[in-house]
Amino acid sequence: MSAILQIALIQSHLAWENPIQNRAVFEQKIKAVKPKTDLIILPEMFTTGFTMNAAEVAETMNGETIKWLQELAKEKECAIVGSIIIQDDGAYYNRFLFVEPNGTIQKYDKHQLFTLAKEDEVFSAGNEEVIVVYKNWKIKPQICYDLRFPVWARNTVEYDLLLYVASWPKPRINAWDVLLQARAIENMSYCVGVNRVGLDGKGYEYNGHSAVYDVLGNSVLEENPVEKEVVLYATLDKEHIEKTRKKLPFLQDADPFRIIPK
Repeated sequence: MSAILQIALIQSHLAWENPIQNRAVFEQKIKAVKPKTDLIILPEMFTTGFTMNAAEVAETMNGETIKWLQELAKEKECAIVGSIIIQDDGAYYNRFLFVEPNGTIQKYDKHQLFTLAKEDEVFSAGNEEVIVVYKNWKIKPQICYDLRFPVWARNTVEYDLLLYVASWPKPRINAWDVLLQARAIENMSYCVGVNRVGLDGKGYEYNGHSAVYDVLGNSVLEENPVEKEVVLYATLDKEHIEKTRKKLPFLQDADPFRIIPK
């Protein structure tokens, strides 16, 4: 149990539809992460890039990437998170995996599927709101396009950290920057977004801008934005959340409503 959460954001290029190569690259980066890090965050579809060829690259919850994540989380004594393509009960999911050092896995399936890329024609949407409790921190996982829909991120349970993993392209990066900051401010929580860099197999370019914002929308990173392969570190402090919410109890004034998944 800790009031402090040390996090590492791994902003990386992704080899197109090549889980073996991506695991090898990320393994080197993960093993080099500073000791006493509590949480390592990888991008969306970090083993393949944002591909719709799910049938070619999907894994199962007993697959190689799951075992690999469990082994590394145990070795580094920290949680590792990111999304990969999972086949489950005959359907494909863009699944956020939260892997703890003891091997426990919690999952969140992307809710808002990116219709512009026809993600909705390949993948099934998740309809479950997930809160992960880790080291006394309440963490809400989200994936990329979810960022555009504030209702789905609504802080009705006083979570501490809103966490996005993404493949957000360069032409729309301004929206990424603004919306991450907005989600932090309106939900009075830390908001972290981890994006990739480089070109994908379809020729789309990604330029990072991974970010960490505090409850007031201030950047926690020393350097921001960053548009290259990099590991970024940030220290999150629960006291900051508690003091700010006590001084500015905005969440108490929100209109009550219930989210009904579509």
